[in-house]
Amino acid sequence: MKLSRPWLLPFVPFYYLGSLFVKKMYDWGIWKSITYDFPVITIGNISVGGTGKSPFVAYLLKHFSSKYVLATLSRGYGRTTKDFQLLNETNTASEVGDEPLQFKINFPNVSIAVDADRRNGITQLKKLKPTIEGIILDDAFQHRKVKGGLQIVLTPYYKLYAEDFSLPAGDLREPKSAANRADIIVVTKCPLDIPKEERKEIQYKLNLASHQQLFFVGIRYSEFVKSVTEQLSFLEFNKEPFTLVTGIANPKPLVDFLNKKRADFKHENFKDHHNFTEEELHKLASYDKILTTEKDFMRLKSETRLSNKLFYLPIEISFLEDESIFLSRIAAFLKST
Repeated sequence: MKLSRPWLLPFVPFYYLGSLFVKKMYDWGIWKSITYDFPVITIGNISVGGTGKSPFVAYLLKHFSSKYVLATLSRGYGRTTKDFQLLNETNTASEVGDEPLQFKINFPNVSIAVDADRRNGITQLKKLKPTIEGIILDDAFQHRKVKGGLQIVLTPYYKLYAEDFSLPAGDLREPKSAANRADIIVVTKCPLDIPKEERKEIQYKLNLASHQQLFFVGIRYSEFVKSVTEQLSFLEFNKEPFTLVTGIANPKPLVDFLNKKRADFKHENFKDHHNFTEEELHKLASYDKILTTEKDFMRLKSETRLSNKLFYLPIEISFLEDESIFLSRIAAFLKST
């Protein structure tokens, strides 16, 4: 077990019993989940923190948005607006959230919406966009009021849910048995050279149910960095020192990548979905060159004082094996429902 906050261990039984109670109310049918007669894919996790949901949603959009009329629905974490919002290219990250805005910019023809109430969000999407053929729910696995027809749970390589502990001492927001609801388990952020023997060990630890499939993916970084106006090769960008600015749950994979590239950088690390203060922005403006993540870039790109120095490094997920099997499973679901 991995205890993130061991001093909170005495409170774990109370949280665990509460989350177990909620789980059982839905499992026994006392509280009802809504299902739909059209394809709804749920992407989520049973832990807090970054498991790579946004890159995974982007991966699905990249492969299927040209073949099907798809939409995504997210909570829109940290936004200043409330209730349902259907995004357009003029929205800002503060209005709709950084990750949904990232989806909209990269996939302008896809309907991207935000709503903390997933039931209402789906209803509004189908009302406004009746030709939608499938909806991807981002970070909704734990929202039992809605049940996706295909449920995908992500768990990071460096902190498998099977080795984690319940909140508040660990990072699990649901009992480990909650993962049994998933149809597909994906181990994210794996080293791209992870041996098959280690994958077998992980499969054993996860103790999959008979109906579940397991896949392993890693992060592949682009050879280019981008700003609002230009694109540079990473080799060119890396010739001079720079400041790395991150506001994500786990920047370690990016830091490890930059260290392997022998980059000369200083790291300014903020909490996930951080809203930068005026004092912090003034400090960032004093740096000569800044590298950040695409998600953080969505929150910072409107700052004109950073326009000539702010770049982000695009990423995408890369399957270690069986990618065709995964894509076939998704395609079959979108066709059959």
